Amino acid sequence: MFTDTLADRFGRTITYLRLAVTDRCNLRCTYCMPTEGVVSLNHSDILSWEEMECLVRLLAGIGVSKVRLTGGEPFARKGVLPFLLRLSNIPDVKQLHITTNGVETAAHIPQLESMNLTGVNLSLDTLVPDRFARITRRSRFTEVQHTLAALLQSTIPLKINTVVQFGLNDDEIGEIAMLAKSHPIEVRFIEEMPFNGLVGETFACTNHWIERRLQSLFPGLQRNESQAGTASLYQVPGFQGQIGVISGAERTFCGSCNRIRITADGQLKTCLYDGGVLDLRKLLRTGATDDDIVSAIRQAVLRRFVDGHAAEQVHPSDKKSMSQIGG
Repeated sequence: MFTDTLADRFGRTITYLRLAVTDRCNLRCTYCMPTEGVVSLNHSDILSWEEMECLVRLLAGIGVSKVRLTGGEPFARKGVLPFLLRLSNIPDVKQLHITTNGVETAAHIPQLESMNLTGVNLSLDTLVPDRFARITRRSRFTEVQHTLAALLQSTIPLKINTVVQFGLNDDEIGEIAMLAKSHPIEVRFIEEMPFNGLVGETFACTNHWIERRLQSLFPGLQRNESQAGTASLYQVPGFQGQIGVISGAERTFCGSCNRIRITADGQLKTCLYDGGVLDLRKLLRTGATDDDIVSAIRQAVLRRFVDGHAAEQVHPSDKKSMSQIGG
């Protein structure tokens, strides 16, 4: 029914949806939430699987071809695998991905592989068990190790996401990057972003520092200039995979951003740094037609900010946890 593309007033076409299926997580990472955690949503406030599927179908009809399930931790919600299978059967969804912390993922990898999932992003901030417990405030490293090993043996394209923090894991950049030497994967190092549920934090480990560190560790490092997406990708001679740097805090990729987010409670975010621009849950639960919902989404996208800095000026105190936003 809907054939037009979805675009903002700056000419950026939206083709990518990040859908948070839950705000719950089985870890308490220092860069994501405070020690005590965050207040979880009531079950009735979270979109049902049917409501989420409806939104994906509508967005697929206006040009969204890539969907990534996020959280919280997606596998913390019962029913995520049947939901993935239903999304995989939507013809216009050409790419279906999931981001996971790996704690409860290993047992599901054969099923993910059988449904031809087009990508898994695994959060992995350290290869040292004691550090893992310090960063995540949970002792679940063994489970994540099993997930990593199983993913490396599978046919599912794998990206590893490492948030770099001074004094916690900045000295492991080289060792983690070496995972891309023997495997055709992407290992991406990410600037810490201001979404740990705290106010007044500063973040010094910038993309420039990470890039300089990688260049010193791998003198033959070469930039891949033909890339697309949020990561600046690099090739090291002799490596099967690639190394990436994501400038999430400095927001260097806003000009080509093609994504929107839907939080677990149905708030549409046209920018990671906005406070939510449209209550999709309310529309779904008050009898809005498909046309009404699509029209409202189009209008919200048209009001999109030029970049994350402009969005943050409007929402300067929006210091939510990343688990509440959708990673």
